[in-house]
Amino acid sequence: MAGDGMAGFPPFRPRPPWWGGDLQTLRNIVVGRHPELSAHPLVDLRLPMRDGSGDVLVAALQSPTPGAPESRPLAVFIHGLTGCQDSLYMLRSAAAFLAAGYPVLRLSLRGAGPSRPLCRFQYHAGRSEDLRDALQQLPDGLTMNGLVLVGYSLGGNMLLKFLAEHGRDFPVLAAGSVSAPIDLAASSRRFLDRRNALYHRWLLARMKEETLKGPASALTGEERRAVREAATVLEFDDRHVAPRNGFDGAADYYARCSAQGFLRSIELPTLLIHAEDDPWIPADAYRTALRTGNGRLTCLLAASGGHVGFHDRSPVAWHDRCLLRFFDALSG
Repeated sequence: MAGDGMAGFPPFRPRPPWWGGDLQTLRNIVVGRHPELSAHPLVDLRLPMRDGSGDVLVAALQSPTPGAPESRPLAVFIHGLTGCQDSLYMLRSAAAFLAAGYPVLRLSLRGAGPSRPLCRFQYHAGRSEDLRDALQQLPDGLTMNGLVLVGYSLGGNMLLKFLAEHGRDFPVLAAGSVSAPIDLAASSRRFLDRRNALYHRWLLARMKEETLKGPASALTGEERRAVREAATVLEFDDRHVAPRNGFDGAADYYARCSAQGFLRSIELPTLLIHAEDDPWIPADAYRTALRTGNGRLTCLLAASGGHVGFHDRSPVAWHDRCLLRFFDALSG
């Protein structure tokens, strides 16, 4: 049944000295140690979009060590805002899942990381059709044991929307989101809080850089000017993301793409992980999610953990351990 589900999962206890949401969030940057994945041969995949744009997504595919069970489903990871397949949280999750015997595919969304030079357009929080197209391009041999899908932050919102719209069209066994902004308007407002001024400045600068570094022909002069002049994330979404993607301003974009409006329609087992002290994303929408009555949803609302943090004494992040426990129980 829908609920916090904490009884079936290990409790989260922050690792000292990383107490509080800010330190849990910043540890990803301060202690940026990359896991060793060289034992798992890397295969680059090219996944063309089917909208006539000519855009192509890039993904990194890796297999567990020889001798691992061959019945594990393919784990697909979807990054967050200004991330890509090589984001630290993606690599750490990949290491945990590969060690558990899962083949792993780390997807770079439209216009992100390695996908950027191959795309004229860019991902956004509601571009769930891109995930649909990418999964449709995967060889049958990769999906023969099914799929488990994980989305982080903005990628988590996209994933939840995808599950409601297209989840039953694929052999998805289960899914999970980590620190997803399921109420986009509330998250955008949270960045305007005075306490988040440094976060806001940092994120907006990265959003602008990512957008302006795409192919020179991708943006008009007017669009480039709107990106450069945006003073807030809200203004960036209102002046650039929304009009470029057919929305009538930021409010329309947020209303039509926020995952909270799609949760009732998800028909697959889905684990939602979030922290009460996430400095970027308010927890109120998750409390509401607990009341959807959708028995396919399990929500872990931890008291602490920050934004895609959840660092405790284990070398494997708490959210990865919870995801593995959830998927293992469902996929056998």
